[in-house]
Amino acid sequence: MDSAVKFKVGQNIVYPLQGVGRVDALEERQFNGQRSLYYTIYLHSFDMTVFVPVEKAIELGLRPIVSKKKAKEALGIISKESEPMKGDWKARYQINRDLLKQGSVVDIATVVRALYHRSKVKELPVQERKLFDDALRLLVDEISASLEQTNKEVEKLIYGQLEPTVTDIDILYDDDEE
Repeated sequence: MDSAVKFKVGQNIVYPLQGVGRVDALEERQFNGQRSLYYTIYLHSFDMTVFVPVEKAIELGLRPIVSKKKAKEALGIISKESEPMKGDWKARYQINRDLLKQGSVVDIATVVRALYHRSKVKELPVQERKLFDDALRLLVDEISASLEQTNKEVEKLIYGQLEPTVTDIDILYDDDEE
């Protein structure tokens, strides 16, 4: 196998801004008269297959799914108080878009937290709302894959972290009363 190959067939990976995918094949393909090795990646969220040149995979930000520990760390981030975001929506949009492009689960969780809390203060403009929806989808996909839970379970977990209910708070303090 080529030394540049970082991912194995059958491995789940993250493609920044696209989401979780599975490497279905490693194949040689011809493009512009040159033969190169490509990952064939099936993207679950879009029900679509993409071809990524092996030598460009790291440059494009492809990476393995995070560990369970890192997934739990991301969930912890969204439960923290959000820093108020200043500036106009275009500046906020660019900052959050750049964080999503970086592609780390922690950055994605930070965007979800910031935009969710911002939406509670004032309705988000359409582009920021779409950015929130995309960030939430990316976060749900990766944490689901990492923790081996359904997207529905993880989405419920995320919203539970963003908006703890009285019941959640009671559960946190039940142990202290004994």
